[in-house]
Amino acid sequence: MPAPPLPTETPPQVRPRLLTLVFVLGTVMIDAMGIGLILPIMPSLLQEVGGGSLADAALWGGILATGFAAMQFLFGPIVGSLSDSIGRRPVLLVSLVALALDYLVMATAGTLWLMLLARMIGGITAATHATAGAYMADISRPEDKAQNFGLLGAALGAGFVLGPLLGGLLAELGTRAPFLAAAALCGANAALGWLVMPETVTDRTRRAFDWREANPLGAFRSLGRIPGISRLLLVYFLYSVAIYVYPAIWSYYATASFGWTPALIGVSLAIYGVSIAIVQGWLMRYALRWGGERRTVIYGQLFDILGFAILAGLTHGGIALMMIPVTALGAMVQPALQGILSRSVADTHQGTLQGVLTSVHALSMIVSPLMMTATFAAFTREGAALQLPGAPFLLAILLMGCGFALFLRGRS
Repeated sequence: MPAPPLPTETPPQVRPRLLTLVFVLGTVMIDAMGIGLILPIMPSLLQEVGGGSLADAALWGGILATGFAAMQFLFGPIVGSLSDSIGRRPVLLVSLVALALDYLVMATAGTLWLMLLARMIGGITAATHATAGAYMADISRPEDKAQNFGLLGAALGAGFVLGPLLGGLLAELGTRAPFLAAAALCGANAALGWLVMPETVTDRTRRAFDWREANPLGAFRSLGRIPGISRLLLVYFLYSVAIYVYPAIWSYYATASFGWTPALIGVSLAIYGVSIAIVQGWLMRYALRWGGERRTVIYGQLFDILGFAILAGLTHGGIALMMIPVTALGAMVQPALQGILSRSVADTHQGTLQGVLTSVHALSMIVSPLMMTATFAAFTREGAALQLPGAPFLLAILLMGCGFALFLRGRS
């Protein structure tokens, strides 16, 4: 199959209404909140259901997270391709309703295996992020895409802040209360979308669903025929694996390096989420005006590498807190890369692209925790030749540096 042609003119855009944007941004935020809502109660809930120790609960927590990410990897391109074929509206609405039902199952599950099945279904339905990204691409002019992807990033950051805070409060009502709240949020947002969301896939941009492109490998092959896309996807993957060092080891790193309590760790994560929302929702537009997408990617990666280098050997918790807004400046990389990638493919393949990016991100969520936690353990266990809790940040520098060099090789 030949590569899809690039659009030769700017397609007519759907004028986004305020409530439509609220729905799309709310969908992304609820995806992030749904994860954060349940984090505070997962250890207690897994011990309650499985009856084992905290170590057993941690093991099952890793299995649930891996199952969730694996389903996102496998089904991201399918959901994205479906949105190119039948439209963004039905895919988003059905996914939100299914996700609400998934949370209800989690709220009543009495076995660990049922919880694993529910989390795997949740990984499929959480691919709404891909369709939301494709919808945002549909309603954006080419020059505005990176900025509008930044709004999606800001909504994601806001969800990561609000989710754990709300989940911690709801945990006082019981281990199942956060799941019920997540289900209610998904249901309410689906109702709003039913009322306000117009369809953006037209006869001009609609394409037939093709299983050869709807699986991760097929979608990669299809997009890989477009010059430069494979390189940019590899840059996106290396960036995602490197940046995932924060959620993978931050709690352990802060405990080992600074002796922080869980409450202080939660505050630091909230500061990080707020900082990302500010960077992607406000500061990014000025960065794009000043240097464009390519320079934004370059300088964002340099900020990331600088942050990793400082944190690798840091021993003062106060400095770490002050460093958080600096490390958040690197959050400009992802939406800028998405903007470059989105402009590189035809309108008929926007959903496929966003589905592939969801799979790439999910794959990084499978790979990175294994790499980062193993590195942390090797440099913190008793008898280690070198005690260095920040060693995973050195690995992140290596990965980010490889992606940085690869990005500089091409002209985007």
